[in-house]
Amino acid sequence: MIVKLLWAFVGSLLVTTVTGIFLVPYLRKKKAGQSIREDGPVWHMGKSGTPTMGGIMFIAGIAFSIVVGGIGEAAAGDWRHFIIFAFSIIFALIGFLDDYEKLKKKQNLGLTAIQKFALQLAAAVVLVLLLRLEGHLTTRLYVPFFHDVFIDLPDWLYFIFAAFVIVGTVNAVNITDGIDGLAAGVSLPVAICYAVVAGVWGLSSVGLFGAALAGGLTGFLIFNFYPAKIFMGDTGSLFLGGAICATAFALNMPLALVPLGIVYIVETLSDIIQVTYFKLSHGKRVFKMAPLHHHLEMSGWGERRIFTVFTAISACFSILTFFGVWHGFGA
Repeated sequence: MIVKLLWAFVGSLLVTTVTGIFLVPYLRKKKAGQSIREDGPVWHMGKSGTPTMGGIMFIAGIAFSIVVGGIGEAAAGDWRHFIIFAFSIIFALIGFLDDYEKLKKKQNLGLTAIQKFALQLAAAVVLVLLLRLEGHLTTRLYVPFFHDVFIDLPDWLYFIFAAFVIVGTVNAVNITDGIDGLAAGVSLPVAICYAVVAGVWGLSSVGLFGAALAGGLTGFLIFNFYPAKIFMGDTGSLFLGGAICATAFALNMPLALVPLGIVYIVETLSDIIQVTYFKLSHGKRVFKMAPLHHHLEMSGWGERRIFTVFTAISACFSILTFFGVWHGFGA
């Protein structure tokens, strides 16, 4: 199992890196550059024109690892790694449409919020139905950090819960993708945690995907770490959000997304608090700028410092989650 997970990590890392070597200059040549939000930090305007849709890089790396390394699991009837990947691809396609609209209009406005929500909700329902029909999902919610503690939900309530969690997680990851390397750095420990948990539980197909995701993100950071040569775009961030929540559901532990996704949650809450307070107070703000990473930038934090601190927090909570899950259910 360990050898297979390491192979998936290395294979995805190498393919992602090689893809990036060719993709970055190609997107530059095609002038597929990111348009920067006019209401964002002024100094971000210097990033305008940086190639976007870089998520294609780690998508290619993950595809390689799960196809080549997951043949045995598929032959044995375990298709979870392909289900997770297919679901993530659906979200990547939604993101691609958004990126394409932005590039076509030459501004940071793609699909409307309603269009995004409708497409994401439909994808969420499909994932839950598919995992349920394949027998990989129950309506019993495992509570991390407690030994064999579950919450039983009726089917209709579980579906509502699942749709809310999936759409919320995907958009929270998207919000976190606001400075160089941040979404990839924060998500890397989460992917490693998934791979290790799945390995401990003997779920090789899910572990394979988690390891491939970790390898792909590592390769992507070679190009996306500050100063970024390429952005993942909504193509990458929505794929990443889909992968993170789909893997949690494939492991039947969606509640673990609370500690695992603590950075995503805080980032999203800062945005919600800012907008709500702004409306209620008729123009006053809690933060200098939302989400939180922009507030810290406005407070004098550099992008590397934010990346390091947020990634370290994600790593700590990922380790905590692993031991909580291992002690409570896997042991």
